[in-house]
Amino acid sequence: MNAMTEPTHFERLSNQHLDALEEETIFILREVAAAFERPALLFSGGKDSLVMLKCAEKAFGAGNLPYPLLMIDTGHNFHEVTDFRDLRARELGAELIVRSVEDSMARGTVRLAHPGESRNVHQSVTLLEAIDEFRFDALIGGARRDEEKARAKERIFSHRDSFGQWQPKAQRPELWTLFNTRLHPGEHFRVFPISNWTELDVWQYIDREDIALPSLYYTHKRDVVERKGLLVPVTDLTPAKVGETIKSCDVRFRTVGDITCTCPVNSLAATAAEVVIETLQADVSERGATRMDDKTSEASMEKRKKDGYF
Repeated sequence: MNAMTEPTHFERLSNQHLDALEEETIFILREVAAAFERPALLFSGGKDSLVMLKCAEKAFGAGNLPYPLLMIDTGHNFHEVTDFRDLRARELGAELIVRSVEDSMARGTVRLAHPGESRNVHQSVTLLEAIDEFRFDALIGGARRDEEKARAKERIFSHRDSFGQWQPKAQRPELWTLFNTRLHPGEHFRVFPISNWTELDVWQYIDREDIALPSLYYTHKRDVVERKGLLVPVTDLTPAKVGETIKSCDVRFRTVGDITCTCPVNSLAATAAEVVIETLQADVSERGATRMDDKTSEASMEKRKKDGYF
């Protein structure tokens, strides 16, 4: 918006909405710092965790985060994202803890059904091992309720039992923004400060706050093949199959994760403002349009969450 131009009624309403979401997120981040002894903020370098990190900076001040950053790395992440993750951690002077699914595989706690299996679902094992190693009692994550139905069922302060499991029928009430944070030994919480945000809210906030993102989130040329209604990136981990035609397309990623299950979408959006316009026109959810591993039932995803998934 030009500095000499008065904001429109829509822009004023949008800012009020974003201010309310930001205020709620900051409140939750401060509640975690006050209520728990050993919290950590799950930080992948993706857009949702970067929005959370921006709110954490506002909550505590740059260089004053009261908890470390934690990433569970499948070993199959896009280097643009992990490089950006490391850069932001250094810029903030934050402690960054990285634990790898490959280490769990070496210990024998993760066993793949076949070498090409996605490691994404196995992150829960490595995460639970990290919780045990550092005795974390709260993990702050960037999940949002609009992403898919199982996540929509979850509380902001989501209790996990001593096995790291989520019990959807035994969730604690959260009336009047009062949170029950009592824990028994071995238990922990997953906390989701941006639960009430939507994909559109996230992009509007990124645009307003001028938050830097990995380049994958904006338009770029990439070789892809069409498979089951998705654009699958052609990489060493996801090569084209016999009979598939490789084509170079202008694409961007709506969400980033393990290379083996994350797909881009056709896009010419080069700025956050242009992504906002595309998001307004989208008729398929972010994960539904871009995640191969989410072509599963709600019950399947809920089971993964019960077993300790993010």
